[in-house]
Amino acid sequence: MDNSDLGHGAWSHERETAINMSTAPGTANRSTFFADARMNSMARAMLGRVYTGAADAGETLTTIDRITDGDLSSWAREWEATAQRVDSIGRDCLLRGHEISARNALLRAATYYATCTLVADACEDPDAVRMRTFDAYRRCWEKYLGLLDNKPVPLEIPYEGTTLPGWFFAAPGEGVKPTLVMVNGADGATSYLWPGYGSEASSRGYNVVVFDGPGQQRMLFERGVPFRPDWEHVIAPVVDFVLDLPGVDAQQMALYAVSQGGYWAARALAFEHRFVAAVLDDGVVNVSEAWHAALSPNLKALLADGERDAFNAEIERLPAAAKLMFTWRAKPYACPTFYDTFHAAARYEITPDIAAQIRTPLLVADPEQEGYFAGQPKRLYDMLTCEKLRVRFTEAEGAAGHCEPMARSLASQRFFDFLDDHVALAAE
Repeated sequence: MDNSDLGHGAWSHERETAINMSTAPGTANRSTFFADARMNSMARAMLGRVYTGAADAGETLTTIDRITDGDLSSWAREWEATAQRVDSIGRDCLLRGHEISARNALLRAATYYATCTLVADACEDPDAVRMRTFDAYRRCWEKYLGLLDNKPVPLEIPYEGTTLPGWFFAAPGEGVKPTLVMVNGADGATSYLWPGYGSEASSRGYNVVVFDGPGQQRMLFERGVPFRPDWEHVIAPVVDFVLDLPGVDAQQMALYAVSQGGYWAARALAFEHRFVAAVLDDGVVNVSEAWHAALSPNLKALLADGERDAFNAEIERLPAAAKLMFTWRAKPYACPTFYDTFHAAARYEITPDIAAQIRTPLLVADPEQEGYFAGQPKRLYDMLTCEKLRVRFTEAEGAAGHCEPMARSLASQRFFDFLDDHVALAAE
């Protein structure tokens, strides 16, 4: 199907779209910055944020040039240095009364601090690095929000004896408006959602809600609340709370979820039917598959045979870089050992029975070179019985990779054309 068909006409039950283009033979891939796959993915994601003003190309590239390939502690050190420099610019501009310059710099500084927090476990004193960079991130992010022309309202959403912290960005203008609830991934900051697709939603007339759920950022770092697989018990209280906010139209609520949020949102949508449309960026069927893919045959056998102590001992003997990956990913599950974490992650699965309960019209993003959940968007799409659309993102478009990190404009067009159409139908 031609790309021009996106966003026009009725959405068919089985509709897919893909762009068939190819890179010229012999053309080098100049967007490879690191041999280390994780670092290269993060570098590409940072460049993608330039589109929204959350990063700058020169600051990104000069920081990348200083980082030692494969050394995540170097990543944290150099990005913190860049963050501190840009943070100082923002504070100086604010002192001199240049509020627009200040908020622009503070947003970029927040983004740079946030990427340090993600790799804190690779550093010599991980808790100190995480605390220092997360505190600096929050300070810059919240100061930036306070300098916006249309300032958001901080939220504390009631949730099982505590609250979920978040923000409500009211749509410009008066009256009742559609609302987009945004679900983050396993480790992303709320600032990755806004000013990314959140600000795009606002420009299209949506109220926007962002929040940290169980195991995410503030809920994990400040309140010690871990992940949970049954996210219907997270989304339902969020929806209940949002419906009482001013200017929210109960008949025009949409959902966007990114990365591992593609699992949480899919699970929630099987039980929560108050959204008129949703986007999963990307679709996720089984979170634990990425964990198992990183195991050696011996470790897989020990896990399958229930050899808890032997499995944990083998993980402890892994090279530092390999063990670090498991340590970092395991933290939000709050399990006593790696073996227990692997078994906990296996609960994060969308089965055909669960998928069949989803009634909300659903767009499933499916990029080429999906490194974390390869093949899973298509598998989820095939299980769905609701109105559905699978959207391919290709390398030739500059849109390959987990959550198409360097194609924010293209992804916005495709996602919001879908959401806008369904929200408009709901309003009729």
